[in-house]
Amino acid sequence: MHLSELEFTYPGELVAQYPSVHRGAGRLMVIHRSSQEIHHTTFDRILDYLAPGDCLVLNDTKVIPARLYGDKNGKKIEVVLCREIEKQVWECLAFGLKKIKLGQTIKFGCDLESVCENITEDGKIILRFHEDVKVFLGEIGHMPLPPYITRGDEVQDLERYQTIYAAKEGAIAAPTAGLHWTSELLNAAENNGVMLARVTLHIGIGTFRPIRTERIQDHVMHEEYYEISAEAWQRIHSAKRVVAVGTSVVRALESAVQGNLSGWTNLFVYPGYSFQVVGALQTNFHQPKSTLLALVYAFGEKAFLQKAYSEAISHCYRLFSYGDTMLIL
Repeated sequence: MHLSELEFTYPGELVAQYPSVHRGAGRLMVIHRSSQEIHHTTFDRILDYLAPGDCLVLNDTKVIPARLYGDKNGKKIEVVLCREIEKQVWECLAFGLKKIKLGQTIKFGCDLESVCENITEDGKIILRFHEDVKVFLGEIGHMPLPPYITRGDEVQDLERYQTIYAAKEGAIAAPTAGLHWTSELLNAAENNGVMLARVTLHIGIGTFRPIRTERIQDHVMHEEYYEISAEAWQRIHSAKRVVAVGTSVVRALESAVQGNLSGWTNLFVYPGYSFQVVGALQTNFHQPKSTLLALVYAFGEKAFLQKAYSEAISHCYRLFSYGDTMLIL
């Protein structure tokens, strides 16, 4: 498959810069693979499409305020913490400077300092902090909103760029399909006989890094950590149908079925992949040339999903992280 097959154009004004006024108030596109039909509704009607015996699988990762603003020799720098390699040593993305040299010191607020210990082949930097940076994130950290949200983070993002069931810290991007769910909807689902299961996949740069290879199968995913409890796995396997809330859930489940219930995964799902666990998928609308879009095209059939995206744009659906969502049946 060629990268051009993951390309599409969209009006910039459709990119959601803020969440909906209330959780659950967004629009929902329902895509029926068997009949090749598309229906338009609102997210608060999603339970109309779930049935007793279904298992709704949620990613309970929690986004950390991983964006830091620092200073290097009087010049401003932006750093996004990606993952802690060892105590006080972090793999990071850096923006705002053309070049960072080994051994240079970067100063942040609260007198927090770090030294650049390495620069990886793919452009990330390795920073050793003088103290545990996690202690300072509540004071100097910012929510790592994606770059297509062109405003700075605000107080409301601390709550709204987080699912209501977020529990385990470690993500640097939200599992955005889950942002639509409210406690009322989840309770109603359980009361209707739908089982809930929680898994964890800490979303890192592997999820949102764009594909740059001409043949998408040549793209290498950055590893992300996942874990699934034995109880959740048993519940998932007892379900009549597994409904994944988000692409991160798909990757966790499809990784687990290949071997272990926890560990690091670089599973890249693109058209031609044979799904073994997931029977339905709720997911937001994703950027062109992304691994997320490749996964959705694999699950919903590329030509049909291309039609669905065109229809979403013509119907002015709000796009990407804070945007509307779809349910692929």
